[in-house]
Amino acid sequence: MHDHDLHTSQDPQCSHNPQRSHDPRRSLHSQNPNDHRRLGRELGLFGTDPLIGAGLPYWLPDGAAVRHALEEYIRDAERRAGYQHVYSPVLGKRELYEISGHWSHYSDDMFPPMDLGGEQVVLRPSLCPHHAVIYRSRSHSYRELPLRMAELGGMYRAELSGVLGGLSRVRAIHLNDAHIFCTLDQVADEARAALEMIHRAYDALGIRPARLRLSLPGPGGKYVADPGKWRRSTALLTEVLDRSGLPYESEEGEAAFYGPKIDVQVVDGSGRESTLSTVQVDFHQPERFALHYVGADGAKHRPVMIHRSIIGSVERAVAHLIEQHGGAFPAWLSPTQLVVLPVSEAQLPGAERLLRRCAELGLRAELAPPEQGSLGARVRTARLVPYQAVIGAREDADDLVALRLRDGRRLDPMPTAEALSRIGSLVAGHRSQVWEDGPQA
Repeated sequence: MHDHDLHTSQDPQCSHNPQRSHDPRRSLHSQNPNDHRRLGRELGLFGTDPLIGAGLPYWLPDGAAVRHALEEYIRDAERRAGYQHVYSPVLGKRELYEISGHWSHYSDDMFPPMDLGGEQVVLRPSLCPHHAVIYRSRSHSYRELPLRMAELGGMYRAELSGVLGGLSRVRAIHLNDAHIFCTLDQVADEARAALEMIHRAYDALGIRPARLRLSLPGPGGKYVADPGKWRRSTALLTEVLDRSGLPYESEEGEAAFYGPKIDVQVVDGSGRESTLSTVQVDFHQPERFALHYVGADGAKHRPVMIHRSIIGSVERAVAHLIEQHGGAFPAWLSPTQLVVLPVSEAQLPGAERLLRRCAELGLRAELAPPEQGSLGARVRTARLVPYQAVIGAREDADDLVALRLRDGRRLDPMPTAEALSRIGSLVAGHRSQVWEDGPQA
């Protein structure tokens, strides 16, 4: 994560963790009917076990389906935006984090070092040092910049058990992280493009941001002592925000230890605010790792490092999505996208054929056979599923399907191929609406 997580809310590269101002021990069930901790368990999305440990949730099949869809979406969006994906280890030598500055500024929140063959290795609290090392593993020309490096990777924070809660505050974090290595005159355009990616992702996910925050340093010694770099990076992010035309608020004490941030804030059903997405400018780590590129003049120049996360950590993103939608996810994210409801046992063979067609199209479908109860009861049980395909005698005989939509609409019977094509188009396009009237595009 860039230091995002380190700092602000365990999400994205921050320097202070807003999560810290929240007390998850406080019961929120009476205040928030969509509390993700309760809903996540009721819907079979995730769970915890004392033998695994606090802050280390496991994902059940339906939760894993949501997570997989989210990860596929963001990786595809990054590929389209020119990012190159990498993998890096979750361990690193203590020296790596001493160079990056994490050890001196953040070691209290890191797991203790492990002695290994005369060396000390650490579970990483952030991905950015690894990406800096990957960048410097070969030479770069100015013609290659901006170089956009992305990874959906794990990182670990030694959070105290009293502040852990569901998926929103955990010890094992999987961050949608990226670092852009660019020239100084490319910074504004790259930061602006990252904000636009965040906006598109929120549209697809149905997320409503609460506000944008320009996170600045505050009093205290947790920040890198280089006033000149802070002035330059703050000016760049302020320019990006001003040119975007979007309202924002400046807040001291919320910056990463190495630089200021643009944080996208969201609010849960209990009114608690946290950071989900972030864009940061960093002059510090390129210098610490002696990063350079060869300019048009043939000389070595220092790149600027932009840290950015579009959806923050997968854990926090899913927690927010559960609460935002009450479990009724956009169709492309829904664990079960279509449920097949044969009216009687006679339609079971046709229902099973429909299931196989859905699987071939990549749709997540399930069968709700008559043995599970009356048609009305089965419809109520599947109320969070975007599409309910009812198959009666007529539909079975004529290869039709009668769709019921999650919003209560009932569509006239239509050819099965047409119904599946339209559903597949909406899912593949990451559309937020369940159905579009009119002919298929």
